[in-house]
Amino acid sequence: MDFGDSAIEWATFEDPQSQSLLAGEQVHYVPPTPTRDFKGIAANVRPALAILRSKPYSRVVSTGAGIALSFLLAARVLGLSSHYVESATRLDGPSVTGRILARVPGVRTYTQEEAWAGKRWLFRGSVFDSFECGKLPLVPSVDRIVVTLGMNPYGFRRLVQRLLAVLPSSAEVVWQTGVTDTAGLPISAHAMLPAHELDEAIRAADVVVAHAGIGSALAALDAGHIPVLVPRAKARGEQIDDHQQLIAAALERRGLAVAPDLEALDLDILRHASTRCAIKRQLPPRFELS
Repeated sequence: MDFGDSAIEWATFEDPQSQSLLAGEQVHYVPPTPTRDFKGIAANVRPALAILRSKPYSRVVSTGAGIALSFLLAARVLGLSSHYVESATRLDGPSVTGRILARVPGVRTYTQEEAWAGKRWLFRGSVFDSFECGKLPLVPSVDRIVVTLGMNPYGFRRLVQRLLAVLPSSAEVVWQTGVTDTAGLPISAHAMLPAHELDEAIRAADVVVAHAGIGSALAALDAGHIPVLVPRAKARGEQIDDHQQLIAAALERRGLAVAPDLEALDLDILRHASTRCAIKRQLPPRFELS
């Protein structure tokens, strides 16, 4: 999304991840709202109004959940140009947030999945359109590995245990495990690494293994890797639904991920991924926000 020379300010929840990612940016922090916390969403409309009245902002754009509702509703009250871009995770239809905002007059809504685009939901491309898969003329190598489970509020211990069973003992592994319980496992785990440290580790890695989250996939692709994405399972209490299976399958169809079932993950799959690379394509901006 191209905003030209416009100054950009951010509104989000304050946590170590947002502090790290937005270091040096102009940021407005508001109280966090858990998923479908409509009372908290309503409460955040007041600070959203105060922020949006503080300067002559020209537009408000969001792809968030609760924070999108708070700020885009406030933006419409003030008559500001308002845009909601549905998350790339939504491959089969809009989220609850999207369905609500699609009914708000004046909010323009966009999908990143062409299959369900329509009059109300405009298709302007996907964040993944900028990448394509290439092949490296290298001997497969899994000497340096980054494992990232994102900042999902659910644990994914099964993936850590599977990797410990298949990784060579000589491999150097950087583990970012979020809330996953790693007690008793022979690893040096980091709940969260600062963004610049994680980026450096990913760039230096032979292979990136991640849960099938959009942020983790994009981090690997930006660094030139085709990631190994292992989706969480709702039935195992690892996610609230099975949308990660859809994400992993969609990216694998594009050639932008290797997406095995957890039980099938082995050293050969990791070696295969190490011989692939993500190539960035220069595409013209497809979002024109007025």
